[in-house]
Amino acid sequence: MTVAEFKTRFSEVLEAVKQGESIAVTYGRSKRTVAIIQPPVRKRKKGRSLGMLRGKVAFEIPPDFEMSESELLKS
Repeated sequence: MTVAEFKTRFSEVLEAVKQGESIAVTYGRSKRTVAIIQPPVRKRKKGRSLGMLRGKVAFEIPPDFEMSESELLKS
C-alpha cells in the first residue's frame, strides 16, 4: 500500500495488523518498500524446570539441629 493509502486507511490497517496481517508501505514512483507493519512477536515464557540444580547444589541438616514449631513459624 502506498503512503497516501496508508494515511487514509490508518484505522483499517491497525485492525488488520491486530488480526495478524503484515502490511508493507511503499513510497515514490518506484514503489520502494519503506516500512513493514506487523503484529509484535509474542514470546512464550519458559517455565521453571524443577530439579535444574540437581547434582550441582547440596545441603545437609546436622543431626543436632533443633527448632520448635513456634521458632519455625516466626521465621
